[in-house]
Amino acid sequence: MSERSAAVPAQKPAGDGRTPRRLPGGHRGGGPFGAGMPAERSMNFGPSARRLLGRLRPHRLQLSAIIALAVLSVGLSVIGPKVLGHATDLIFTGVIGRQLPAGSTTEQAVAAARASGNDAFADMLARMDPVPGAGIDFDALGRVLLLALALYLAASLLMWWQGWLLNGVVQRTVRKLRADVEDKLNRLPLPYFDKQPRGELLSRVTNDIDNISQSLQQTLSQLLTSLLTVVGVLGMMFWISPLLALVALVAVPLSVLVTQRIAKRSQKQFIAQWTHTGELNGQIEEAFTGHELVKVFGRQREVEAAFTEKNEQLFKASFGAQFISGIIMPSMMFIGNLSYVAIAVVGGLRVASGAMSLGDVQAFIQYSRQFTQPLTQVASMANLLQSGVASAERVFAVLDAEEQSPDPAEPARVTQPRGRVEFSHVSFRYEPDKPLIEDLSLVAEPGHTVAIVGPTGAGKTTLVNLIMRFYELDAGRITLDGVDITTMRRDDLRGRIGMVLQDTWLFGGTIRDNIAYGRPDATEEEIIAAARATFVDRFVRSLPDGYDTVIDEEGNNVSAGEKQLITIARAFLAEPSLLILDEATSSVDTRTEVLLQRAMAALRSDRTSFVIAHRLSTIRDADLILMMENGRIVEQGTHEQLLAARGAYHRLYQSQFTQALTEEDEPGDAPRRPVPAQGALPV
Repeated sequence: MSERSAAVPAQKPAGDGRTPRRLPGGHRGGGPFGAGMPAERSMNFGPSARRLLGRLRPHRLQLSAIIALAVLSVGLSVIGPKVLGHATDLIFTGVIGRQLPAGSTTEQAVAAARASGNDAFADMLARMDPVPGAGIDFDALGRVLLLALALYLAASLLMWWQGWLLNGVVQRTVRKLRADVEDKLNRLPLPYFDKQPRGELLSRVTNDIDNISQSLQQTLSQLLTSLLTVVGVLGMMFWISPLLALVALVAVPLSVLVTQRIAKRSQKQFIAQWTHTGELNGQIEEAFTGHELVKVFGRQREVEAAFTEKNEQLFKASFGAQFISGIIMPSMMFIGNLSYVAIAVVGGLRVASGAMSLGDVQAFIQYSRQFTQPLTQVASMANLLQSGVASAERVFAVLDAEEQSPDPAEPARVTQPRGRVEFSHVSFRYEPDKPLIEDLSLVAEPGHTVAIVGPTGAGKTTLVNLIMRFYELDAGRITLDGVDITTMRRDDLRGRIGMVLQDTWLFGGTIRDNIAYGRPDATEEEIIAAARATFVDRFVRSLPDGYDTVIDEEGNNVSAGEKQLITIARAFLAEPSLLILDEATSSVDTRTEVLLQRAMAALRSDRTSFVIAHRLSTIRDADLILMMENGRIVEQGTHEQLLAARGAYHRLYQSQFTQALTEEDEPGDAPRRPVPAQGALPV
């Protein structure tokens, strides 16, 4: 008998007595607006940012090359304005020299200017050192312009190389992060997923990791080049003119002050925008999910009115946030223009006085532009950086979640599989203050069928989930063929168990692939044999593509009953030694259910089977029926024995196969004779 795993992943964790899971308001979910919603602000920016950057540590060599390329690129770019300033000096000197008498010397021209009382022009001539009557030296000008072109071209190539290396580092880091999250999810216990809204978890795995990738890609390169540019430009500015450098630096604290004031006001608007977006997201998702009920009860107007109100609130908050934050750039440009005017005026006076050349003033004005631009970029990247770190925190929360207990280093194995299952004084609860199963003991003999019945929330599905070790026991132990399941590897344990759930799970693929999910190496003949045994073959033959029919992700191109049949065929093919059926026939019609009962009777032969059932007609032939209430086995026996006891099982049976008394019956009245329901079985 095969030991391959036949456990079918559930679309939602099964169990009883758990707190309903809801998506908290304002969180990023998987709804219509989930992918585009900005992340919340990080709670611990510094530690989270350092941890995120720490994931780049394996790429130290590439990062060193990136920094070196950035330094070279920024250095060449910073030298460029100074070289162009020299070109301006050549042009200006040539223009002035052409106006001077040919054959004279510069000293004579300076002396003539001073004799005429034009001392400022004389000082400027003395600093320029023109050649009277020579004009512009186009050969020297061409060499300078070619040098500037070569500098800017080399800077661009180095920056492109740096961006290419950085893109590779970021994408490899994000790929490793995504793989780590995937591995982590496989190591997390099922209770973790019970407490996490599905849309919230999907958002962390997809949207937040994408946001981290974009944030790293955009901020790392810009931050590095911006900081290097600020340092390089500031050094060149002080080298050219310390006085003008101080004039330019006056704009820095003014820019920081204005940015802080505006950002503080826009932050409230952004928070309101994100809150209203989350609420509108939940409202739309709820309305679309219950679209049929909205139509049935005629509540379209109320839904539209609620949407209009929330949409208006989102419009006002978004408009305010974008408008206020949009003031930052014009404000920075205004302050930059004031600085530009101040530099131009002071620089012009110094050129006139001969303290500076015209080319140096031109270069300085370019440096002042380069100086304010990276500061503006850093200010504009603040929200993006904060958003990326906030997403990193959310992903790190998944990576830091407590994992399931590891498998034993020397696991025990079942040497002679027979299928005997024993619960010994088992206790379990989902919440510490809410007992569910207390001191439960039972034995399922090999080859027997054990049916578990009871009201909703009694602990039926929890019982079989404990056998699968989806949850860990609080007390007691469960043994399989005498081996404690906690001493076994989970894969070995679940490889012996086939499980068919009430909630069918199919993936996007062919019907053949879905049947072979629990046993990928099965032959075509084995797949078709399992399909025939579970009556899948009869409806597959009617499909145009047969077993090659592709099932979409939602399984909308097959009926609910057909999906259930495919999952049962999957369990048939895996040939498990222990079979668990959790309301496996709830989605099929009555005729198909009778056929499936015969097929499952053959499947259960020589196997221990646990059958969870609400329809008692499906478990009449069970070897042992467990009646559960509030996590306890209140009755056990065969169908006839439990009916004869006229206890909890008898009451449950009567409630299904006879009509309940009407509310008009008073407690003291003689009860009316029950009228047998259609299809009722004799007691």
